Amino acid sequence: MTHFRYLSFLTDYGLEDGFVAACHGVSARIAPHADIIDVTYLPPSVHVAVVDPGVGTARRGIAVAAGDSVFIGPDNGLLSWAVTAAGGAARAFSLTNRDLWLTRVMPTFHGRDIFMPVAAHLAADAELAAAGEEIDIGGLVTLPAPERVVRDFTAAGEVLTVDRFGNVQLSVTAADATEIGVKPGGTVLVRLGHRQLTLPYRETFGAVAAGELVVYTDSAGLVSVAVNGGNAAQRLGLPPGAQISITAIPQTIHP
Repeated sequence: MTHFRYLSFLTDYGLEDGFVAACHGVSARIAPHADIIDVTYLPPSVHVAVVDPGVGTARRGIAVAAGDSVFIGPDNGLLSWAVTAAGGAARAFSLTNRDLWLTRVMPTFHGRDIFMPVAAHLAADAELAAAGEEIDIGGLVTLPAPERVVRDFTAAGEVLTVDRFGNVQLSVTAADATEIGVKPGGTVLVRLGHRQLTLPYRETFGAVAAGELVVYTDSAGLVSVAVNGGNAAQRLGLPPGAQISITAIPQTIHP
């Protein structure tokens, strides 16, 4: 039996309604000892993620053991990257044990009525197998890996995320940038479809003037594009999934 000190929570619920608070309340009743961390860098935890357009349909809810944590959410691929990053799925269970659900389950709020109560029970004292029927880990829905290709002096990838500031995070890593000869203080050629921009590669936003574009390595170790004091995603028209590449400009190539 594993007793988890923490429970993490990642959803697309937003903060304008009471959905997040409702789920926190469910956990507090079942596992009052467990602190909830609303996503970030995390210790071993029961991780709950809910981005679930198929809620209430035949899609199943799952609990997946990976590394020293458990991941709970819909089986729609949402958990797949995190499970892989944690070392890969060791065991998986369909959330079929109604004894761990809330008594009343609404078809459009499985985050509150199924995922969070199951997570809280597992964080408290329940064995993982109590979640329900064990399932083949090979049958879990997965999302395709982000595109990323490094060749010659170019690293090509896609936009992974855009944060609320409009900073654009790429699938290209800092190690990729180093491999193609780009380092802070240099300059890169950024290709966005048919457009090309020559931009500085710096360590922080303030290294360029206010309103200027900058390429940098973010806190996750990924190459990103920002505007000092502005919104790079809006200025460049870069939504998640957009294709982008960076190329070392010859004078910035280091031996």
